[in-house]
Amino acid sequence: MNTGENAEALRKITDLTRKGSIILLCLHFYIYCYAAFECWHLTQPFVLRILLNLAKTGLFKHFYISKAAALLLLLISLVGYRGKKDEKLKLTTALKHFIGGLLVYIFSYLALKITASVQVIALLYMAVATIGYLLILNGGALLSRLIKQQLAGDIFNRLQETFPQEERLLENEYSINLPAQYNLKGKIRKSWINVINPFRALLVSGTPGAGKSYFVIRHVITQHIKKCFTMFIYDFKYDDLSIIAYNTYLKYKHLYPVEPEFYVINFDDIHHRCNPLYPESMEDVTDATESSRTTMLGLNREWIKKQGDFFVESPINFVTSIIWFLKKYKNGKYCTLPHAIELMQINYEQLFPVLRTEPEIEVLINPFVTAYVNGAMEQLEGQIASAKISMARLSSPKLYYVLSGNDFTLDLNNPDAPKIICAGNNPQKQQVYGAVLSLYISRMIKLVNRKKQTKSSLIFDEFPTIYFNAMDSLIATARSNKVATCLGVQDFSQLRKDYGREQADVIANIVGNIISGQVVGDTAKQLSERFGKIMQERESLSINSQDTSISRSKQLEAAIPPSRIASLSSGEFVGAVADDPTEKIELKTFHCEILNDHDALKAEEDTYVPIPKPREITQAEIEENYIRIKQEVVAIIDIEMERIYDTPELAHLLVVREE
Repeated sequence: MNTGENAEALRKITDLTRKGSIILLCLHFYIYCYAAFECWHLTQPFVLRILLNLAKTGLFKHFYISKAAALLLLLISLVGYRGKKDEKLKLTTALKHFIGGLLVYIFSYLALKITASVQVIALLYMAVATIGYLLILNGGALLSRLIKQQLAGDIFNRLQETFPQEERLLENEYSINLPAQYNLKGKIRKSWINVINPFRALLVSGTPGAGKSYFVIRHVITQHIKKCFTMFIYDFKYDDLSIIAYNTYLKYKHLYPVEPEFYVINFDDIHHRCNPLYPESMEDVTDATESSRTTMLGLNREWIKKQGDFFVESPINFVTSIIWFLKKYKNGKYCTLPHAIELMQINYEQLFPVLRTEPEIEVLINPFVTAYVNGAMEQLEGQIASAKISMARLSSPKLYYVLSGNDFTLDLNNPDAPKIICAGNNPQKQQVYGAVLSLYISRMIKLVNRKKQTKSSLIFDEFPTIYFNAMDSLIATARSNKVATCLGVQDFSQLRKDYGREQADVIANIVGNIISGQVVGDTAKQLSERFGKIMQERESLSINSQDTSISRSKQLEAAIPPSRIASLSSGEFVGAVADDPTEKIELKTFHCEILNDHDALKAEEDTYVPIPKPREITQAEIEENYIRIKQEVVAIIDIEMERIYDTPELAHLLVVREE
């Protein structure tokens, strides 16, 4: 036991053993260098008698016996020696002294073989043997001062932050299953990321290059098409995802109960035309309001944080009145966004009377008419000009051509007419195209989120580049309608910048499944808190003059700390999945590397065929459509104004501005 009495007893035994070793070495020198001692007159008869008695023990029977015995006693004394610990002392230094001294001590006998006087030989031998003896003593003392207990060598604490993960493949008719591998206490094990309930939404985050599309989103597309989902894909960098979807569609379309059609919305390279405002999809004026709000906020992102302000709501109401008028006029024959844009440009003396012919929008148009009649032109321009200027950015022949056609409708999960729709954006024109695509998405979700439809998957790559006001409501309500949502974002701060902090936080917190690559800052902290804590071992080292000790304890620490999330490699992901009442998952959190068969994917991509166009569209057709829309709007105004002038009962609709 490490008590004071035991320590003192051990010290005395050690000292006694070392003294015995020194005495025995001195006797060794005296006997085997006796001739020199005689010359120096250092011999005594009684000492000789004592040595003759010791010789009977056999200790001095051979030259090496006494010398080896002295070395053995020295080594025994060193075993019990406890020097003051030195954390800077290296093992190599101690071994150099110890092994060097041992060699000098053993081969010191060579000094006896030189040719010289007896005194010189004796002095040389005793000096060399003594030096070897002292080096052994010093080396042994240094060895006792080394810290034998060492802390774990895992300086980044990687092994302590590993934890068991789901190794079973849990697959159902809706699931997304990604093969992976993870580290568990230094051992690499195979695992699976099982998104068995995608209807609780999937959020994929990661900085550029983290592998969101290559490791996750592409598999969402391929696996859901294989499982006969209808699909909408917002392809930010067209055609990165669209080409994957099209070739997967060709491979598996025969599995669908009703073979779906494949459509592409792209304003640069036109494939299909679709009118997001087709009248049959708008049941009342609230649909027009929603479309107007989505378009205006998509064009003016800074308005998102100012919703409710007078000069934000006024232009939205103005656009709403335009859209609803076109919806009611001749059963919606001209109800398209291009017609609405052109109608907004008509001068007020003609526009206001025409709009007032529709009673349902009287309440919307009345504030503008009043301002005009009272001569408050500055106020009126402040209310309307921002809408006209914003919408004028959409005045493009190609945009007009795509937005004014009816090749397909947006009810993609209609069991009788299923569809896979890809909407392509252009990063160089994302602000303009993003607003129009936001309108498509807003109208599409209104039609998709209904009962008794087939299962559908909505995939939004780079989601913050579009604006959809009710994404949180979609995630919360669409689960029962078998609508799976996948959102790709680079960082939560990007979502907050484009959607406002409140809505961004709701979206981030309401999703049930999250897969994240490398992210930093607040996003990493938020994710780390979401993943929770695990029990981890901790060690501490204590050094004193007598001994060293290591204390070990266990405590709850972050399973995946923010620093670990901020340093993930490409293809390495962390996250958590949501389970289902019928399929429980105990190990929901994961930190793993998703395994992609790169060679197989490359070979598959080499066989991809390009997305075909239904027909080639000439520039003349596009220009002709552009001019026709302008002419139709002028014709609407002329016909309606003539009708107002010719009908006395409508004379009150005319407006006259006070000078």
